[in-house]
Amino acid sequence: MTGSAPLDLGFLGFERGAHLLVDRALRAVPVGGRVVVTGGDPALGVHLRAWARRRGHRFTTSPDRSAVFELVRGSADTDRWAGAERAGGPGVDGIVARPPARWGLAARGALVEAGGPVGRFDLDDRDVVWADLAPRLYAHAAAAQWDPATAVDWDARPEVPVPPDVEAAVVQVMTYLVENEQAAIVVPAGLLARVHPHFREVQQLLAVQAADEARHMEVFTRRALLHGTEMGTSSAGGRSSLATLLAEPDFSLATFLLSVLGEGSFLALLAFLERHAPDPVTARITHLARIDEARHVAFGVAHLEHQSHRDPTLPGKLRAAIERRHDALVDTAGLNADVFDALVVLAAGDWTPEAVARGYDAVQDLHHAMDDGRRQRLARLGFPPDEAAELSALHTRNFM
Repeated sequence: MTGSAPLDLGFLGFERGAHLLVDRALRAVPVGGRVVVTGGDPALGVHLRAWARRRGHRFTTSPDRSAVFELVRGSADTDRWAGAERAGGPGVDGIVARPPARWGLAARGALVEAGGPVGRFDLDDRDVVWADLAPRLYAHAAAAQWDPATAVDWDARPEVPVPPDVEAAVVQVMTYLVENEQAAIVVPAGLLARVHPHFREVQQLLAVQAADEARHMEVFTRRALLHGTEMGTSSAGGRSSLATLLAEPDFSLATFLLSVLGEGSFLALLAFLERHAPDPVTARITHLARIDEARHVAFGVAHLEHQSHRDPTLPGKLRAAIERRHDALVDTAGLNADVFDALVVLAAGDWTPEAVARGYDAVQDLHHAMDDGRRQRLARLGFPPDEAAELSALHTRNFM
């Protein structure tokens, strides 16, 4: 037995982890190298023989000692990792452009054993889902998560009590926001389930985006019910507008319609609500939500900028998506009239003719701010000013 590596297992059996020590000992010798195994477990020989056969190693017994067994390390070709491949590298630099379906749920950079289930992730092209900003945005998102229970002082009271009709306006707007956030959680959640896990930064970012929307739904609902028991109204036109977002299967176009145009418009709306909030709770939750939504918009723009560098036909696709959605909604009522009136009331803060006129003008300014924001983002995606203005005007009257 000269040149053999000894391994004494004591009374440790295979049912309690002996295979770990045997495997470690074999890895320490070259192919063809020998390991002499001794041990007092009565079933050691039976288990060791079966294990060696399964792993491709040769097994023999000592003719003069029943508790001594010899293993000869098998060829690397018979190792269970024969045919395995690395799933790229663990870092961003290790991302491959088109990960194979056979990698499935394997961690990026892992050694993937041959065989196993084939993943069903149709968004498996890096350029279809990627944005170089995604890793940094995820890091920011993870650090910026806030707890509705502690980030908002729900007992805070305004210096002047909120009149009942103004409170009703807040309830109506909050109801509208919840409705929109429910659509905004479905879109990234649906896309997330289709993205190949190899692009984990995009998956992580979409997961946090969905978590953001879930949190927004919670705080907007809680504010609506803070001083009462009923929500506001939900219009058929508003729900029809949101339904078109759920119907878009293309990753880039869904991201464009939701994050760039819809949530981009909501940045102006949330800023408006924070500015005209009649109480500190409303001001706080709209402020926190706006920070989250700005991150969603940033990813959408960064992704589409990445796309525009590789696909010269992208502007035409974006334009077609806007026009298709506009045509689908042309016969709907658009923004819930109750929501429009509620925004006027919030901005007015009073029922004098002068205050109502001021509130109406403020809502018109909001429309202009939304339009300006859409134009700027469209310009970043390569649209000339006149076309950006034309396409912005076609955006749904429901804001989202």
